[in-house]
This record gives sequence, C-alpha cells and structure tokens, in this order.
Amino acid sequence: MKTGFRLLSLAPRAALGLGALAVVIAPVVAPLAHAQTLLDPADDTSVSAPASALNLPANPTIFGKADPHLRRATAIVNGEIITGTDVDQRLALIVSANGGKVPPEELERLRLQVLRNLIDETLQIQEAKAANIEIDEGEVTQTFERVAQQNFGQNPAALEKYLAGIGSSSGSLKRQIKGELAWQRLLRRNVQPFINVSDGEVREMMDRLKAAKGTEEYRIGEIYLAATQETKPQVLANAQKILEQLKGGGSFVAYARQYSQSSSASVGGDLGWIRLAQLPPELSTPAAQMSPGQLVGPIELASGYSLLYLIDKRQVLTADPRDAVLSLKQISIAFPKGTPEKEAAGKASAFAAAVKTIKGCGAADAAGVALGATVVANDQIRVRDLPTALQETILKLSVGETTPPFGSIEDGVRVLMLCGRDDPKVESGPNFEQLQSQMEDDRVNKRAQTYLRDLRRDAVIEYN
Repeated sequence: MKTGFRLLSLAPRAALGLGALAVVIAPVVAPLAHAQTLLDPADDTSVSAPASALNLPANPTIFGKADPHLRRATAIVNGEIITGTDVDQRLALIVSANGGKVPPEELERLRLQVLRNLIDETLQIQEAKAANIEIDEGEVTQTFERVAQQNFGQNPAALEKYLAGIGSSSGSLKRQIKGELAWQRLLRRNVQPFINVSDGEVREMMDRLKAAKGTEEYRIGEIYLAATQETKPQVLANAQKILEQLKGGGSFVAYARQYSQSSSASVGGDLGWIRLAQLPPELSTPAAQMSPGQLVGPIELASGYSLLYLIDKRQVLTADPRDAVLSLKQISIAFPKGTPEKEAAGKASAFAAAVKTIKGCGAADAAGVALGATVVANDQIRVRDLPTALQETILKLSVGETTPPFGSIEDGVRVLMLCGRDDPKVESGPNFEQLQSQMEDDRVNKRAQTYLRDLRRDAVIEYN
C-alpha cells in the first residue's frame, strides 16, 4: 500500500501572494478511496441484508422517551475509555480547519461524529494490538516531527504551541497518527496478502485507458449521506446545513471525513480520477456541467444524498496545459490605509496604463522602481497552482505580456508578467506495475471497510 502524510497541511496557493494559507484535516495514511456511489459490479464487499430480512413492523410503537439523536459525550470501548477531553481536543482540530466558524448546532453534530471516529480509531488500535502489532512511540514522534517540518516549516515545539492555542494537543494528534499507522500495518498483514490482481485484469484496464485517450476524467470530492425513505427529510436537512457550512468557507476535506458514509471519507471524500461513466446518472449529469472549484448538491440518490465538489478535470493520457511550469514576475502597488475608493481607482488605472508600456521582463524591475511598485519573481509556478480565475488568462499570454490588473483596496493591485513557460510532456499514463498497485490498493480499501464494520459489530461499547 502506498502511504502519504497529509494530516495538517498549510499550503499556500503560490509564492506570489496569490492566496491565503488553509488548514486541512486529512488522514496520516492516504490510500486510494472507493466511493459509495461508484458503479463497480466487481465489488462484492458491500452486500447488506434488505430491510425486509429484519422482519420489521410497518408501524412500530416506540416505548419510552429515548431520543435516538441524544448521545453521551464519552464512551468505553472494550474496556478502554474515551474521555470528553479526547473528544474536545480532536474537535478543536476540525473547528480550526473551518476557521473557527462553526455554529452551536453544527458543533454538536460534529462532536457526535468525532466520538464515532474515536471509537473506530480505538477499535483499530485494539485489533492491531491483538495481532501483536505494536507501533513504536519513536516512530510516532518522528512522524509528528515530519508534520511540523513539512507542513509548518517549524520545529515540533511550534506545532505543539499551535495545537495548544486552538484547544487541542500534541497527544491527540499523536494518537491519530498511531491509530492510522496501526491500521495500515494490520491491513498489510491480514488483508493485502490475500488480494490478487491478475496480469490479465491489468492489461484489460490499460487497454481501457488507451481506448479512452482524449476523453475527460474528473477528480471529484463526495460527501455521501445514507438515508431510508423514513429518514430522508432529516438527512436532507443535514446535507443542506453541511452545504451552507461549506459555502461559508468550511473545509470540504474535514466535513467529508467527519460526515461522509462512503469509504472515501478516510481520504477527505476524494474519489480520485474517474470517468463519468463510473458514476450513477444522478451524479454524472451534474458533474459534467461543473467547473473546478464548484460545489453542488444535495443530489438525491436511491440510497441517500450526495454533495459533490469538482477538484479538477483533465483529458485521459493527454498533456494538460495547466501542468506547464511558468516563470512569472508580479508587479504590485499598495494603497495606504484609508485611501478613498475613487482615489484608489484612479491610481489603479494609471498603474494599468503604465504596465502596458513595459517592454518585457528584462525591463520590469526598473519599471517597478519608477512606478513605486514591488516586483517579485518566481520561476517554478505551475499554472494549476494559480487561482482558477487567472489560469485561462495566463495560458493565453505570450512571453513579456501581462494579465489585466487584479486585486482590491485592502490587498493592493497587481499584474503578472509571463517571462517563460515550459510546456508539459504528453501524459503516458501509469505503467503496468503502477496500475496493478492502484488496483490492489483499491481492493484492500474495500476489504478494510468490511473489516472495520465487523469490528464495530463485535465490540462492547458503553456510553457514559
């Protein structure tokens, strides 16, 4: 199985000041995901008994006043206690990922989901321990240190200070690291050896890829909420509230991991690169009309509702111009605090006119000094790392040309000048070994969902 650490990602859009830092909660181990809604006739791991097999009455009488939505804050899982502090500290990570803007009613739903996640995490650690799999604390510490360096560019002490400042702790994060490493190792021992993808299956898949050359692939994020006919109104209302939070700036990855009921939840709802034929018609039709960065839903399915987020799209086995590497110069001016809008507009207009007279990148620095502007250069910017609104504009520029001015009174006005462009090579697609590994990972993940479902079924859980 391939692994990738993406637990707390602080990733700027580009080094030219074009976007803010965003905190994203994602798992330590990031295997390929399989969507709840993907059409996969070969998947035999998701069979469940129909409701009729339970012999349920059509109009049951409920005895007592038990509220099925009321849960205690803590639990004991096979004798191991999950405390309220455990829940609060893990919840703080999610709240931080959403900029702290979580209304009280949403906070309660998140708290219940965090408790469910902690129960699963506890079951995974317990099962690994029963299989004599121990995760060395030194390995956990090394991973924690790698997060601090790769995602924060600081030492572990700085990360510990950040976590404490948001109401979480290094202990909570390290437990998550331990849980996911333990589960990965358990799957490697108990599941992966029994997964087999034949050479014929791989060759068939490679032939399909070649036949699909030039067709579009979509990288889609999904939040899937299961529902019966009786629970659909309540689940729809919940989906609409989640949609409101996402439109308000909430992290799709964080919400997918906490709420989605498909196996892709473990990787923040990311379905990976798929073709629309792999989706049911209810999802493929709106997905075909989406632009990267767009969010749609709730979309009604026979088994529930889905929220879709188009992360990106591309053409199969075709070079994507957005993978071109650019050499850019950013020329920008700032406005003193309190500058009237009319005055700022006049300066921006004069700045735009002056920039048009600059004769290529070689003259940009001197022209910037004359304009009282700041000039920043970067020779390693991929087109797809720029804001979506700028990508098409940049792709149409010739060397020495600039974009139209953009910005605001608060952030200043800037232009980007194209100084060079290295076009991407034609995409050849995965080789035989890579494709076989991807197919094996996908099957391991499907088996993992069944494995975890069995652990939940056999667990003794007490709510305090």
